This record gives sequence, structure tokens and C-alpha cells, in this order.
Amino acid sequence: MAQVVLITGASSGIGKKTAKLLAGEGYRVYGGTRERSLTGEDCCDGVKSLYLDVTDCCSVKEAVDTVIEREGKIDVLVNCAGYGLVATVEDATDKEMFDQFNVNVFGLLRTTREVLPHMRGAKRGVIINISSFLGKMGLPLLTHYNASKYAVEGIVDSMRFETLPFGIRVHSIQSGLFGTNFVKKGLAVNEDTLGEESPYRELVSHFVPIVANAINKGPDPLPVAQAVKSIIEDEDAEIFVPVGAEAERFVPLRKELDDKSFEKMVKETFGI
Repeated sequence: MAQVVLITGASSGIGKKTAKLLAGEGYRVYGGTRERSLTGEDCCDGVKSLYLDVTDCCSVKEAVDTVIEREGKIDVLVNCAGYGLVATVEDATDKEMFDQFNVNVFGLLRTTREVLPHMRGAKRGVIINISSFLGKMGLPLLTHYNASKYAVEGIVDSMRFETLPFGIRVHSIQSGLFGTNFVKKGLAVNEDTLGEESPYRELVSHFVPIVANAINKGPDPLPVAQAVKSIIEDEDAEIFVPVGAEAERFVPLRKELDDKSFEKMVKETFGI
């Protein structure tokens, strides 16, 4: 019997690529999206789309219940929903800070919480969180995004001990920068940070184009989707899997260098 996969944030970018790849490989894939116009019974590329807003407990429960009602199980959860806030710590509002964590962290926890009883009852399951190499290092103007991904890494570290007795594996993919529509749809910006009067305007004018260009001109995110498939199919898969040029460069260096040496290297790399 085919494995059943639920993916959050599956309407674009890494989530969409992962859903299409797994569906093409014979998995029964349900792609969660906040875009109601994309939901319905009919499949697209073999993916069944359903409404799933990770910030809404009722939406999460209804989505999980729908999959269980149709399939009787959820074998794999891929937490992919997320976005990035571009703001300085000085400028970010309470709402911006909360919203960043509400999607990237609390949304991940809500969905995982809803799926866990079904996996625990089955004595098996795989949970894969799409994280970032920025869950292991900092960059300016992305402090809140960085912090949310650091939190995801911590969730994986701790949760693996909780789920171990029930045969449930938990993993993180530390993604680099890929060519998705993340700049267009996956970034929120604080207007004061980007404003002409901002005391951080020199940093903004230097650093924002670097990140935007790296994403806009980045490679296809297929390697992330392939890493998801590999983790599902390999019971001895690594806990944290760096994917992409930035991740494969910086994550190992973060382990090898002391804090000051690593910070110096980041400054030199990005001209900070």
C-alpha cells in the first residue's frame, strides 16, 4: 500500500516541487495550501490539494481529519510552510514578530501535534521539517527568520527523544538558497527598515540585493525534494541534512570554526 504524505505550504516553491516529485514516485500526496482557489478533489500532477492554514488550529485539524478519513493513515508529514521577515530588531513590530513565529514555528508545532497521535497509534511515521542553513548561523535583517529556524532545529533535537519509543523519525533539511518565488511570495518587509530615513539604509542597500539575487538566480529546488524522498526511504538517514551550496558550505564550517572565526568568515563573505 502506498505511503500517504501530507505537505504544508505545497502551493509553491519547495513544497510544490516536493509534492510533485513524491506523487510521481507513487506516494499518495496531499498538498496543504492557504489558497482556497487551488483546493479541491481533483489532482494536479497526482497531488491532492486541500485547504490548510497552519496558523489556524481548526484548519489544521480539518485537513488532518480529511486525510485520515480518506486514507486511514498519514505516514509522512513534511512541514514546509514558511516565510521570511526582512526587518531590523529595532524596527520590527509586535505583530511582525508574532506572525513570523506563528507560521514558521507555531504552525509547524500545530500540524505536528495533530498528526502525532495517528503516527503513534501506527507505531511508525516520518516527520521532515524544511528548515534552513540560517537555522545554524545569523545574517543581518533576517534576525526573526533566523531565530524561527533556530527554533525549528531545537524542536527536532528534542522531539526525536519523545517520538523514539513510537517508531517515529524526525528530521530537518537545512536548505540553502534556491530559485523559488520566495522573494515575491515568501518575504515580508518592514517599511521602516527599507525606508530612506532608516539608519540602516547602507546595510539594506548592500545586503538585500545579495539575498534577492541569490534566490532569484538560484538553482531549481529539486535537490530538496530529492532529499525528502531519500529521508523517507532511508531509516538510517541523517538527522540534519544540509542541501544546497550555502548549506553545504556554511553548516560544516559552523561546526569546525570557533564563534569569532566563523563570524569573521561570514563578514568577509557578505562584505558586512
